[in-house]
Amino acid sequence: MLKKIFLIFILVLSLNSCSKKDVAYEPKDRVNPYKLYQEGFEAFEKGDYFYADKKFTEAELNFEIVDFAAKSAIMSSYSLYGINFYSDALINLERYLKKYPTDNNVMYAHYLIAIIHYEQIQDEKRDLQPLLDAKKKIEFFLKKYPDTDYAIDLEFKQDLIQNQLAAKELYVAKYYISTQKWVPAINRLKVIVNDYEKTVFIEEALHRLVEIHYYLGLKEESEKYAKILGYNYNSSEWFEQAYKVLNKDYKIKKKVKSEDSDSFFKKIINKIK
Repeated sequence: MLKKIFLIFILVLSLNSCSKKDVAYEPKDRVNPYKLYQEGFEAFEKGDYFYADKKFTEAELNFEIVDFAAKSAIMSSYSLYGINFYSDALINLERYLKKYPTDNNVMYAHYLIAIIHYEQIQDEKRDLQPLLDAKKKIEFFLKKYPDTDYAIDLEFKQDLIQNQLAAKELYVAKYYISTQKWVPAINRLKVIVNDYEKTVFIEEALHRLVEIHYYLGLKEESEKYAKILGYNYNSSEWFEQAYKVLNKDYKIKKKVKSEDSDSFFKKIINKIK
């Protein structure tokens, strides 16, 4: 999906550049900026991103036509992205947005910024900041450009981020459970229930809340979370385990979900198709 979107964008840039050969401009210092751009584009297509970045940068400096300068700048950014120079690519993109705020490819720049932040996510257990940065950039894009092909890709990535954030909360909650720190454990689990209810971790979070409250003698609270779990996820193993906590002799009757209650991820997959 990502490669396809980038390919379409690059082809548009190439076709646009060819269609404007007849536009008159005065190159600086007798350097032909169009030639520099073409050299950069040819290098880019061959995968020589270092050389492509060099030529696109030179082209931008020599173009007096704003549209071409802007295209050179964003192609330079994508070249840097191609060699995983993420920090340099982000700096270049931010500069592009400030220098060419009305350019036709501003949306793509915001998309690439979101993608770069997303690809810098590594281990959420060690460093949560890249995850939060990616979440922020993706949310910005989806709010500003909701009905685009890029949005479909980012919506899926947003769901993955939500799951990673929920996983982090559950990881910390389990640590607190293992050390019998019940209040912070409950608080972490409630974050999942309130903020990440569409993630795959919601069922286990509800089950843990049933367990903890039952252990603390708070039977009504325990039953409340068991009912929520049963109402929404009555065919899951976590539902079965939760009711075993409350009633050792309970036998679950699994129900078949209706088509209207398909999982969130199934809806996303169908949407992408």
